[in-house]
Amino acid sequence: MISYLDDAEDQDAESTAEYVRNAGRKAILVKGDIRKEAHCKDIINKAVAEFGQIDILVNNAAFQMARKDLQEVPSDEWERTFDTNITAMFYLSKAAEPFMKPGSSIINTTSVNAYSPSLVLLPYAATKGAIQNFTANLSQILLENHKGIRVNAVAPGPIWTPLIPSTMPEPENFGSDTPMGRPGQPVEVAPAYVFLASDEASYIAGATIPVTGGRITI
Repeated sequence: MISYLDDAEDQDAESTAEYVRNAGRKAILVKGDIRKEAHCKDIINKAVAEFGQIDILVNNAAFQMARKDLQEVPSDEWERTFDTNITAMFYLSKAAEPFMKPGSSIINTTSVNAYSPSLVLLPYAATKGAIQNFTANLSQILLENHKGIRVNAVAPGPIWTPLIPSTMPEPENFGSDTPMGRPGQPVEVAPAYVFLASDEASYIAGATIPVTGGRITI
């Protein structure tokens, strides 16, 4: 099940679904705004209707805009960033939890910005710090309540995605300040999600895997 926002993302969503289908698996696309709780519930209900249960929930949606000054940050942009990056994560996790069996996995996407916030990404970095705490706290709650659901996070560093050239100043320099001297590619961060979703990570909960090109996250 792949959730995406609107018509502008149709081609990318369908392309991703084709990779899944070519691997012999079923791919279902659901379009809509995850800032709305009703839509988040609809995503989960459709997933259960198609697949019978939910084994893995990856909360990966994000919105960001680069602003150099506090006064440049519009209030509605602040709200959109929080609604997309953290509130929707709460909606989806809450809706999915009743359909997840012991051994299931919730994987949230935080960021190196949770540890070392960018000067031009105040709202975004603030949400990523919130995701760190949400992940740790939800993990404790679900384990304490004997749900057997593992909650973890991945903290990407500068990964080259379509979000970067559309929102960041000087994208040609993106990632050059990492110890590796370059941005990462999506294929380099994806294995962290696969590992956390697998049985090999069965004793890992409340943890964050950094994929940062050498940037320190402690």
